[in-house]
Parts: sequence; structure tokens; C-alpha cells
Amino acid sequence: MNSINLQFFGAARQVTGSKHLLTTPKGKKLLLDCGLFQGKVPNGQDLNRHFGFAPYEIDYVILSHAHIDHSGLIPRLVREGFTGKIYCTPATFSLCEIMLMDSAHIQESDLKYVNERRKKRNETIFDPLYDVEDVEKALTLFKLTPYNQPTAIDDETELLFTDAGHLLGSACVHLDIKTGNDRKKRITFSGDIGCYGRKILKDPQPFRQCDVLICESTYGDRLHPDRSNEEHHLYEIVKKTCVENLGKLIIPAFSVDRTQEIIYSLDRMANAGILPHIKVFVDSPLSIKATDVIRKHEECFDDEFINYIRKDPNPFGFKDLHYISKVEDSKMINKLKEPCIIISSSGMAEAGRVKHHIKNNISNHQNTILLVGYCTPYSLGGRLKAGNKTVRIFGEDYEVKANIESIEYYSAHGDYEEMLRLLECQDKGQIKRIFLVHGEYETQKVYKEKLIEHGYHNIDIPEQEEIFTL
Repeated sequence: MNSINLQFFGAARQVTGSKHLLTTPKGKKLLLDCGLFQGKVPNGQDLNRHFGFAPYEIDYVILSHAHIDHSGLIPRLVREGFTGKIYCTPATFSLCEIMLMDSAHIQESDLKYVNERRKKRNETIFDPLYDVEDVEKALTLFKLTPYNQPTAIDDETELLFTDAGHLLGSACVHLDIKTGNDRKKRITFSGDIGCYGRKILKDPQPFRQCDVLICESTYGDRLHPDRSNEEHHLYEIVKKTCVENLGKLIIPAFSVDRTQEIIYSLDRMANAGILPHIKVFVDSPLSIKATDVIRKHEECFDDEFINYIRKDPNPFGFKDLHYISKVEDSKMINKLKEPCIIISSSGMAEAGRVKHHIKNNISNHQNTILLVGYCTPYSLGGRLKAGNKTVRIFGEDYEVKANIESIEYYSAHGDYEEMLRLLECQDKGQIKRIFLVHGEYETQKVYKEKLIEHGYHNIDIPEQEEIFTL
């Protein structure tokens, strides 16, 4: 056969669990991403435990970036028999080393709580999705592939990564797959597309012409605010909460990238002499490790950030900044009676230490919870963003008296104009099929119409496990 099959096993009409399976004309199976379903996704537990395909039949994994909703089921894949190579950029591997290990510990911790409840209901006890040993085994399978370096992964398929500008090491994935008679199919998977003009990472990079495009659509129905107001808006929230209200500012933030961008903004304010003298806590062991990783990958930095670190060699540290690792120190923060800023993971407030900080501070009108990125509607962050007057945390209901603020400047996902801007490098007439993934269905329908308005055609929004022949 000369055809290629494409089947979608995650991030299909939702924003999590990225997993797309390509079967080549010779029968090779390439898995684009292997992400964990996160948040309160319907059937999430079942989807994380059952791939819908046989892991031992997969020949290669091509990983776009290290976020857990794209990489988080790789150890599970290995546990169930995958032994092939995992291709990613060097920075993605550096992040996966710490993020997948952290995920394994979270699996163990969260499952303990879940199993206690299931045991009381006389329900079946779950085994962890994977453990530390599975992560260690998975890490031996990674093959590091720099940006813009064509790599033949076998005699049928060539791989190229270009910078997606979304996360340290994030990539758009480009595959040239031979289909016989000296012909080939040029397939591009966008991964997650970043924003233009961010303060640390480079802009998304134009890429070679494709025939088939698998494109994310997270913010396909909205525009981000003008980034020139970014630090001023953050400063105003800090001032109102910590100086005027004498309260605590709680910022749920992903440990990787988002946390560092916020710290960098605060560092710039400190150097400018405008940041109030209040304690700032980064309460996340993973954030500390991620910050160390980011320092080592200058190849991903934009020119502005490189120029800044020549003047300030420590852009992630200033006098009032404190990094917290120990659990007991994290608990002590909640006993503080003075104003402070607490930056803690996770970004959707669904797990991690930030959930405890929100629980302890949500019913005080002096405090503010600042949401700085995308939150699925089912997550705690999503429910706060939607304006819920009460929220359930650790099985108890809490009245929302704290101020809830949301700013989109720190979003790692490009809005629809930025996604369209990246696609300007393409000849629309040569793209034969477009598949929209990684977006809520209503958002995807809006983005599909925008693509059509801009001259794109043959656009599908796949359902879970839907299969297409290319």
C-alpha cells in the first residue's frame, strides 16, 4: 500500500492527552506525542490506563515538547512494552528528566488518596500508571535531535524539528514519509504553537511546505491582550493585594516556563526599584529544578533575554525571592500574617502545593488568586476563572471571597492571529488536509471558520480514535 493512516487517541476535541498515531506505507507506527489526560476529563482514568492501541507495536515516539499532557504517558507506554526510540530536542529531554520523575511521584501520591476513597466504597484498587523505574527505563530510549537538523529515522521517514516558541525545547514536527515511486508525503504536526514577542524564548520559526497539517487550536477563538502592558498589570495587582489590602497574592503557575517568566518580570521590577519589599516564595521543588535546566539552554533564548542576562547574570533571583523545597517550609508560608507573593504549581490549580495555598487563602477578601494561563473548564483554576462562588477542594466546599484575577500575557499558547501568522510560511493550495487538535470543540469550530476565511480548505476536527487515510 502507498497510503498513510492517521488516528487520533488524545487531544481530540479537548485540550489534553496529545496522542496521534501514524502508520506508514510499510507498516511502521509513529506516535506523535504520548500525553497524559489531565484535569477532570470524562473517562480520564480509563483513557490514561488504556491507550486504544498496543504499545509494543509502536516503532517510534516523536515528542513535540515536555509538558505532561504531551509527554506524561511515555513511562506507561514503556511499562506496557514499548522499546523503540523517542525523538525530541535536547532541551525537551532535559525537562523530561525532571518532569516525568515528578509525574511518577504525583501518580503515587494522588493514587494513595484515590484508593483510600475507593476502598471505603468497596471498589477496585488502582495500581499506579507508572513508577520511578518506568521513568528511568523510558529515559534510556530518548534520542536527542537538535532544531533544523534533518534526521533519517529509518529508510522510509525523515524527521525535522523547528522551534515552536511554546516551551523550552518545544518543536513543530515535520515528517517526510516515502509513499513509493520517488514520492513522499510531507506531514507537519504543530505541537503547541507559542506566542510572538515573549521575554525569554524565541518566536515560533517558519517551516518547510507541508501536504498535511495537524494543528493545535487551544486559543482558536480569542486574542491575547497587548503584551506591552504585561509588567504594569502584574505590578498593579501586586500593589493592590500586598500594599493596599495587606493580603497574599497566590499565583498558580506551571513549574516550567510560566513560573520563570513571572520571576523574570518581578526581577525586572526589582532592578527598576518599583517592586514593593515583600517576600516572594516560589513553592515548588520542580520549579527550582526547571529554573536550573532553563539556565543551561541558551540556544532557546531570544536576543532580548540574552542581552538582559549579560547585565544581570541571575534573572531568576533577587533579594526578597525565596525558593521553597521542603514540605514543612511550604506549610510555614500559610502561617505568615504578612503580605507576600506565592508562586506555586500546578498552573490549573488541580494538584500540587498551590491547591493547599488556595484552600488556606480563598475565603479571605484581602487575598488575590491570579490565574496566568489556560485552565480547562473542569479544573479548579477553570472553575475560579468562571466565577464560581463556591469550589470544592480536597472534598470540602469553600466560599470564594478572595479576589480572582486573570491575565493572559503569560500564556504559552499563541492566539488565533499568532497561529495564523505562523502558517503564513505555507502555500495554502499545497496543503491537502488540515486536522485541528488540542482545543475545546466549540473553540475548534470557530478556528476552522477563521482558517476557511483565510483561504485554507479540507479541514477536519477529529473525534477520539477517529482514523483517516492520507
